Amino acid sequence: MPQRARSLLISLLALTVASTAVACVPGQPAAAGGKPNIVLVLTDDLSMNLLPYLPHVQEMARNGTSFANYTVTDSLCCPSRSSLFTGMVPHDTGVFTNGGEDGGYRVFHGRGDDKSTYATSLQQAGYRTAMMGKYLNGYQPKSDGIPPGWNEWDVAGNGYREFDYDLNENGTVKHYGKKPEDYLVDVMADKAARFVASSAADHTPFAMELATFAPHGPYTPAPRDADAFPGLTAPRGPAYDTLPSSPPSWLASRTPLTDREKQTIDKDFRKRAQAVQSVDKMIGTVQAALDKAGVRGNTDLVFTSDNGYHMGEYRLTPGKQTAFDTDVHVPLIVTGPGVKAGATVDQPAENIDLRPTFEALAGAPTPAPVDGESLVPLLNGTAPPAWRTVGLVEHHGPDFDKNDPDKPAKNSGNPTTYEAIRSTAYTYVEYADGAKEYYDRTTDPQELHNTAAQLPPDKARQLHDTLRAMASCHGAAACRH
Repeated sequence: MPQRARSLLISLLALTVASTAVACVPGQPAAAGGKPNIVLVLTDDLSMNLLPYLPHVQEMARNGTSFANYTVTDSLCCPSRSSLFTGMVPHDTGVFTNGGEDGGYRVFHGRGDDKSTYATSLQQAGYRTAMMGKYLNGYQPKSDGIPPGWNEWDVAGNGYREFDYDLNENGTVKHYGKKPEDYLVDVMADKAARFVASSAADHTPFAMELATFAPHGPYTPAPRDADAFPGLTAPRGPAYDTLPSSPPSWLASRTPLTDREKQTIDKDFRKRAQAVQSVDKMIGTVQAALDKAGVRGNTDLVFTSDNGYHMGEYRLTPGKQTAFDTDVHVPLIVTGPGVKAGATVDQPAENIDLRPTFEALAGAPTPAPVDGESLVPLLNGTAPPAWRTVGLVEHHGPDFDKNDPDKPAKNSGNPTTYEAIRSTAYTYVEYADGAKEYYDRTTDPQELHNTAAQLPPDKARQLHDTLRAMASCHGAAACRH
């Protein structure tokens, strides 16, 4: 059957939203009819500079579409993941931190955010859904239940060490110890392969999120990878051990990195590169399972991270939570039916866009409160008639929560509350203490020259007005600036 006719047939059967024109994964047949499966691989703290150590992800980029300006709504685990699940920015989810009165699982659950997520939408659309790995900060496998929308639930609480953790397996808590086979990412990979096989055997469309703790600190690699990349050191780009001009007060007093700090950064970067080997292997395991089940040609595979990570840039020891690209700009790579191969999308995209994208792929409606918009047209190589020009970042700080696994260590950067907008060309930040930053990334891609004080009055006013409008927007149309 000609490709155009096949695409039309699938579109009519699936009732999807301009998303089912079939372009097969190279070497894979397209599944006949039915809604596309969706597999989301969400890593933790994975920065752009780790992509060279992920060969399966590099293959995804060659076979699919990459987003050059994909950002998170906050470079912090729980706010970012809350935005991904709900499609809403932090001022609409109410989740700004990992815990306390303005964040964490308790706030997410207490506000009823878990009652309307991409999982609830897809489950209502006939999908079998699975959540594996890390959910939200503060979730306790032994005491907290299974949120709405999930058919399969295999979620850990404190799984950062990859060993010696509890996993809530569909309501039954199982403890995993310290044997090599207990390594959490490998456990997830095995469960994911079984989920693919059983869903395909039942001829049921499925959506699965594989949310790894890796490469979050303490950066534990699988035992088989513990000796990988001997001698590897952290990248030393122009921003390494360098302060930007006119830095904000939280950064201004930072002194040059010590030799000991540099050595620790190098050791930690090497461990992070080792840790993501298990993630890459997991992707290969999932792809093999899709191949074996004969459904890879009808599966959208999505790779991303909840936030980035700085390691020595701006004189900061390892951490996140800043508005610099090291922290807010992360990978988004998609392969699957109708996804243009080898393409790069320049339009600004955010994690709030994943929910409406998954709903569009599934032929499910997107609720009105959702702030994001479907990326399907961009994945298909079509420019939408209207698209946002900036992405919003909202952050509450400084973070002094002793129970927060992301509490900044000394010298790692602990910014005060700020809001920021990021376009394809610039980043603009306003802090609660009145400080401002503006980086023209077309001429200053490393964000080393803060020129906020030199902006023409009209330009400064326009940036402020746009930021204020974004910081109070509700719904996709209002959040499109």
